[in-house]
Amino acid sequence: MNIMDMDFDKTNGLIPAIVQDADTKNVLMLGYMNREAFEQTQNSGKVTFFSRSRQQLWTKGETSGNFLLVKDLLVDCDNDTVVVLVEPAGPACHTGARSCFDLQTEHKDLGLLLATLYELIESRERDRPEGSYTTYLFNHGLDKILKKVGEESAETIIAAKNEDGARLTSEVADLVYHLLVLLVARGVSLDEVREELAKRRKVKAFESK
Repeated sequence: MNIMDMDFDKTNGLIPAIVQDADTKNVLMLGYMNREAFEQTQNSGKVTFFSRSRQQLWTKGETSGNFLLVKDLLVDCDNDTVVVLVEPAGPACHTGARSCFDLQTEHKDLGLLLATLYELIESRERDRPEGSYTTYLFNHGLDKILKKVGEESAETIIAAKNEDGARLTSEVADLVYHLLVLLVARGVSLDEVREELAKRRKVKAFESK
């Protein structure tokens, strides 16, 4: 995309930049770019805005590490607004939420919730804050994590044999959490799991014909 195609003059030097998750298509945040911020975003591959309050450029994640990695830039028909498709390297909102919009959405959407939890577990592995149970698991290594996965699997099976649906739900949630810890420990992403499931679904559809 040629920066010369953008019409910065129409909007007094600043264009709205809508940041959207390239995978989920959820809107993460809205910022503004001047010509320099737009060009830096293109060249660096990390979303850079122009701060209207500080009157300077700022790259999202330069302090927190939660960069927005550019996958594509889409310009509207008037060349005065851009949609930035990104791969977020952490929460987009300064509150710690995945998105600045509808902060409760991630709790209603299982996929978003799993992605948010995975990112939180990643941060625990990286930062190892004291007092965190997840930190405890990582500090004790893979064997400890595998033992917990085994224990939670057994408890899920036992709960499934009983009539208490709430207990089964609780045990499944524990198992899913520990499986996410295991994925992070082994460097396996949720995208890889999703792709494997999608592959199996396609094979299943083919076999049913």
